Amino acid sequence: MAILRAFLVLLLAQLVGEALHRALHLPLPGPVLGMALLAAVLLLRRREPDEALVTTSNGLLRWLGLLFVPAGAGVVANLPLLRSAWLPIVVALVVSTVLTASVTALVMQALQRRGERVVMEPLKETQP
Repeated sequence: MAILRAFLVLLLAQLVGEALHRALHLPLPGPVLGMALLAAVLLLRRREPDEALVTTSNGLLRWLGLLFVPAGAGVVANLPLLRSAWLPIVVALVVSTVLTASVTALVMQALQRRGERVVMEPLKETQP
């Protein structure tokens, strides 16, 4: 029953994200918005997520590779189009990869600096 509840939480997060995407015409896909909202809720709770949610999420992630099968079939089905527009596609892939790696590195550096600052601050003793 707990896994069913966790699956429902994941589906509701996706539904809320999709509703926001359609209502506000946001440039991000609904499932991405939903998972970002779910992550924000879990961070705001400041508790570990339920074991059932972790188990369900990991179970779904195990099969994530299957989602690339339709994309691969789409690439094969559109090979003539890819042959005619290969240069813009390659440029877009290279630029987006470099940009993503750069932003990821900057975010990691900022998080590491923040973590070092938190570790270096002395713990305040609380009076009972």
